[in-house]
Amino acid sequence: MSSDPVPGRPRRMAEYGVPVSLEGLLPWSWAAERLAGSRNYWLSTADARGVPHAAPVWGVWLDGTFLFDTGLDSRKARNLAGQPRVVVTTEQASEPVMLHGLAERVGDDEAIESHLAAYEAKYGSRPPGTRFLVRPVVAFGFIEDAAHFGASATRWEWPQA
Repeated sequence: MSSDPVPGRPRRMAEYGVPVSLEGLLPWSWAAERLAGSRNYWLSTADARGVPHAAPVWGVWLDGTFLFDTGLDSRKARNLAGQPRVVVTTEQASEPVMLHGLAERVGDDEAIESHLAAYEAKYGSRPPGTRFLVRPVVAFGFIEDAAHFGASATRWEWPQA
């Protein structure tokens, strides 16, 4: 994905002190740095009945997409077989990025070679499991302290083709 998402405010958050004004929005580069810099991520999926499942994963944010792997028989992979919607969150809860997107199973091919190389550089080996690529739809981020929370709460949305 080549274009940056469109920034705005999270919806329906006035009770948390989030202003209507766009002043203080975080730039997408802030979120991209945190997505790229996390070592561990939380991945949330749901099964066909809507039962949620969250689990830690390793992964890489590169070129506007997130690559992770998991065992083919894992609950994550079974959930994704029927429901591709996921939420990926960074490990730092005081400056989180929550990325909502669609996960697609991918092979070991040229299209993801740069992701595989980045994963190997980050973790010391290529991802051993079944690989999935998450294409973002919307993301949220904020700085969790009294001085910044309301003004920093940002929603980024990707135009859908």
